[in-house]
Amino acid sequence: MAQDIETEKPIVREVSKIAEEKPAFADAALSFLHEVGETTFTEDEEKKLVRVVDWMILPLLAAVYFLQFLDKNLINFANIMGLGKDTNSTPSQFSDLALVFYVAYLVSEPFSSFLLQRLPVAKLLSINVILWGLCLALNSVCKTYASLVALRVLLGIFEACVSPRQPPELKKLIFVYSSMIIISCMWYKRREQPLRIGFCCGTVGLGIIVGALCSYGFQHYHGKAFKSWQIMFLVFGLVTIAVGILLLMLLPDNPMTSRLSNRQKAIAVIRLRNDTTGIENKTFKPSQFFEALRDPHTWLICLLTTAINIPNAAVSTFQATIIQGLGYTATQAALISIPSGVIGIIAIWGASYTSFKFNNRSVVIILLVAAGILGGGLMAFLPSQEKAGRLIGTYLTNTIPSSMFSSAEGYDFTLTYSPATPIIYSWVAANIAGHTKKVTVNAMLLMAFCLGNIIGPLTFTNPPAYTAAKITIVAVLCFAVAIALLLVYLYHRNNVRRMLLSSGDNSQATADSSFLDLTDQENENFISF
Repeated sequence: MAQDIETEKPIVREVSKIAEEKPAFADAALSFLHEVGETTFTEDEEKKLVRVVDWMILPLLAAVYFLQFLDKNLINFANIMGLGKDTNSTPSQFSDLALVFYVAYLVSEPFSSFLLQRLPVAKLLSINVILWGLCLALNSVCKTYASLVALRVLLGIFEACVSPRQPPELKKLIFVYSSMIIISCMWYKRREQPLRIGFCCGTVGLGIIVGALCSYGFQHYHGKAFKSWQIMFLVFGLVTIAVGILLLMLLPDNPMTSRLSNRQKAIAVIRLRNDTTGIENKTFKPSQFFEALRDPHTWLICLLTTAINIPNAAVSTFQATIIQGLGYTATQAALISIPSGVIGIIAIWGASYTSFKFNNRSVVIILLVAAGILGGGLMAFLPSQEKAGRLIGTYLTNTIPSSMFSSAEGYDFTLTYSPATPIIYSWVAANIAGHTKKVTVNAMLLMAFCLGNIIGPLTFTNPPAYTAAKITIVAVLCFAVAIALLLVYLYHRNNVRRMLLSSGDNSQATADSSFLDLTDQENENFISF
């Protein structure tokens, strides 16, 4: 089976004319196709290229996800090892560090989104990874609470341009997902994205396991010249900086600027023609920006993201307290958090594979949230003597964006990222087209992500039972299921309408119009997943 670019066809000549008259509005991929001319390739060649791309892109992105979650957990580990005492920070002040981060991230997000639109995505990601690694290393010399706050603010600013994260340091994760969506859309078909995104996000579970074990090990170090938490910050800060430098050297901005041969580049671009999401266009298009704001799907997805992340922040900041309340020590709670990482890996990879295999993200999201509802219900309504059942409930909440942590003071310890959020991001990547619109929606999602993580800790107001917070988890997740079902209905209705309106053979028009950087609403051939 071969696929061709036939430059003689009328639709291609028309596309070429548009590209010549309005080069700023033509997709970079379309320009590349007209430079290389006619190209044919077999299905086997395409599969081979995908394997090459996997080895070139996925290890780098997976390393970012792994380090961002591990790095994020370090301050929680450090608190167990005496950071709070050494910096004269109270438990409430330490908890407020998460809020400071979210505010900094929210304020910085519009600016970072502007940079994402104007600058090469890979370079922007790399530089911010280096900067957040520097901030992490500088934590090793903090002597006061004020210095911790200052570094958290800077971390929020840098991570707003780097990657999305979870509480208590949601920052990193937040932009990683933003850049992840853009990068995945440039390299993979919509059907291929969930499995790849899930692979990267699955390393978060590994980060929880490694973080818990490292924390446990560092707690047994008792040096005089340096505190154990200082060494930990310095080591992982330097590792993160090194990874950022590798990203700068190895991660390509798009297929056209990669190390692939010209033929491989052409295949990489051509294979995405029928996906109708385009490759890359750095021109800001006001029409796409306002379309994103008018689109009800955008706001529903933002509501879904906020609802899912309210439990995420709550559990990530207070789950250690819940575990300790069951009768475990801080050291034991650290080790008991390891199953959360295992569950996270299984759930994320399982959900991603299911989405890839059956090409149905909505059902996967609903099932993951349903598991979170069950977990919240076990924590909220089981009798206090049902220790095992409540512990299982805390594990099940990791199927939504949540973190498990533990500390001597009952605060953050380890973080896990749930399968639901990466699937939501891949759902957005598959159903939003137009570069400016995608960037705008990504920015709104990241702000919704932050909002949920800001609201979450505020529900924990009645220690030590936190009954109201546990009931809130169940309530908001039920609301999330309702929103997901509404989105499924709206997408299905749009697909039916477009199929009824379409007539005749317009496959060539569909393929070429995908590189005109049209939005999902502008392109009548766009089918939602």
